Amino acid sequence: MNWRSEHIWIDLIAGSRKTSNFCWAFILFLGSLGFLFVGISSYLGRNFISLFPSPQIIFFPQGIVMSFYGIAGLFISSYLWCTISWNVGSGYDRFDRKEGIVCIFRWGFPGKNRRILLQFLMKDIQSIRIEVKEGIYARRVLYMEIRGRGAIPLTRTDENLTPREIEQKAAELAYFLRVPIEVF
Repeated sequence: MNWRSEHIWIDLIAGSRKTSNFCWAFILFLGSLGFLFVGISSYLGRNFISLFPSPQIIFFPQGIVMSFYGIAGLFISSYLWCTISWNVGSGYDRFDRKEGIVCIFRWGFPGKNRRILLQFLMKDIQSIRIEVKEGIYARRVLYMEIRGRGAIPLTRTDENLTPREIEQKAAELAYFLRVPIEVF
């Protein structure tokens, strides 16, 4: 879903609408409903879930704790569903050699600053930087170094690109922008 020509390079960035986020939100929602039903059924003394004998659970303290976990899980699940519906983090990176401008656009949370738009001159780009951290939690992120402004991430930290993919993407972008590559 990316577009490239001789003068323009556009990378579309995926946001929160990922399969894993849908799965986590759905699992968390069902689990929190289960906790809440068990807590309520221990209060009422009735068995709402046939797989779990809730009359054996005393309302104080187990039922209260399970109800609390259920309510907390519903809040977290609703937060995940909101980030999915707003597609937080999605956007695009646009590099225009003809006009000499770089635009980085992302969607944030609703509010005054929901639309995040950063614009730079191409002549201010120092380099493309690859940050690699190997180990249990391997992380490979592509950054754009801007003079006087620091580094701006171009890939998501959870994108899980292979070393070959991140090197290829960095090399193509550095060639397009005519800047060097740095590896950290």
